[in-house]
Amino acid sequence: MTITAAADGSALKNPGPAGWAWYIDDDRWAAGGWKHGTNNMGELKAVLELFRATAGVDDDLLILCDSQYVINSVTKWMPGWKRKGWRKGDGSPVLNVDLLKEIDEAITGRRYRFEWVKGHTGHVLNEAADARARAAAEAFQRGSAVPTGPGFGAASGSPVRVTVPAVEAEPEPAPDELATLFDFDEPQSYELTLQLDASQYERLVGRARAAGVSPDELLRSLI
Repeated sequence: MTITAAADGSALKNPGPAGWAWYIDDDRWAAGGWKHGTNNMGELKAVLELFRATAGVDDDLLILCDSQYVINSVTKWMPGWKRKGWRKGDGSPVLNVDLLKEIDEAITGRRYRFEWVKGHTGHVLNEAADARARAAAEAFQRGSAVPTGPGFGAASGSPVRVTVPAVEAEPEPAPDELATLFDFDEPQSYELTLQLDASQYERLVGRARAAGVSPDELLRSLI
């Protein structure tokens, strides 16, 4: 058996808020990120976390990746870098060496191969991974909850928790209060938490992008 998965990264401003994601299907995917990172960091982290998530299975792993940097790093350059003490041919240190060392450890004894796919061309798995990586980066940018996904072994239909930041609303006046033009009450804040499955969250993110707003702004516009 072969597990086919896409791995992708996303960085806003590069460097900036960054995300990573791997995606097999709507029941098996994961995402995360950092407040500050690069696209290459996201791409490498996605591959690393995919290897870690599937470490307990004996299937072959086919990794769909739109980053030639990642594919070449793992399949061509890494053995030479290791022999040179994780330095390039000119003696300069290898970038993202911590992630590369972790990948080197994670792939030991694994059966895998990479396949390059062109990004942003409608490839279903690649687009799904890209959308989740970008959603994670955007969540770090907003400081909101990050949609981390169900992981590899989660049950079908595992929800994604989406928290809409607090919205200020005027409190209801007490029955015996006499409202006047010059009464100013302190506003109250309300926080709403929704649970969406993976496909629902993906549709929400897609509609928000089409409208040019964040997902929480889109939800607020429906009130």
